[in-house]
Amino acid sequence: MNPLFKFILRLVSSPKIDIQEDYQSMRRMQRFFARNPQPRYRFLDEKIYTTEGNHEIPVRIFYPKEKRHNGAVLYVHGGGWVIGDIESYSRTCINLADSLGRIVYSVDYRLAPEAPYPAGLNDCLRVAEVLMTEIEGEEERDWIFMGDSAGANLIAAVSLVLRDNGRTLPGKQVLIYPVTYWDHTEASPFESIKTNGYEYGLTIKKIQEYMELYAPDMSIRKSPTISPLMADNLSEQPDTLVITAEFDPLRDEGEMYGKALEKAGNSVRIHRVLNAVHGFITYPKFTEPVEETIKVIKEFLGQE
Repeated sequence: MNPLFKFILRLVSSPKIDIQEDYQSMRRMQRFFARNPQPRYRFLDEKIYTTEGNHEIPVRIFYPKEKRHNGAVLYVHGGGWVIGDIESYSRTCINLADSLGRIVYSVDYRLAPEAPYPAGLNDCLRVAEVLMTEIEGEEERDWIFMGDSAGANLIAAVSLVLRDNGRTLPGKQVLIYPVTYWDHTEASPFESIKTNGYEYGLTIKKIQEYMELYAPDMSIRKSPTISPLMADNLSEQPDTLVITAEFDPLRDEGEMYGKALEKAGNSVRIHRVLNAVHGFITYPKFTEPVEETIKVIKEFLGQE
């Protein structure tokens, strides 16, 4: 790993950073560094109402420079259920839309701690149901669900809930370094928590703090819709691609979820991006981890 990059990672791994106290400043900083790119791309902002009609769920639709494939992507952003939004993930979604030649729908779900579990999950579930049942047109017939980190966690949970509710599922899902387990302390059964949990940007301290904001009641953290690895039944899930990062504390639980899905009879591919850390999907499109990930996603979708 580049020595300067590793030095920067150690700085942002400082135990002085307290997510529960600093999350609002982290949101502001993220928005500042993710300022909107030049308006060379086409997007459309829409809103989906909840079934109760008590709030709107913003959805941004990104159109590729050249649409080459039918089947749209529903993307759910990461950020520990606490930070991140469709603004800060615009560059990522533009890159995905252009690279895959597909329309990308990005959902701006409610964030903790203002709206803890299950608010964000309910928003994502509502958007998924509306898009898959009410949008007509061949280009959106074969949906691909995709997300990173906490967003991948929400995608996995949505797929489980859709199955349990007897609803239509997407044909494929892509889980990029997903959160799948409830314990990220030294007591965790996963080796990557211990080896990668202190100096690679995302620390186990931060993960636990995010989890505490999202699900303050510890008794519910083992729920399958927070910790998909705890689900008793993982059958009848979409074809799944799990992408992990070598130096990510979440690496092992993500790969374990892929293995559990496969054991339950699902079609699964697991790919580990070497020499990469958590959060790389938001890097510029010319960086090696992003280029490798796009290539793997294309192969998974049958585009290569």
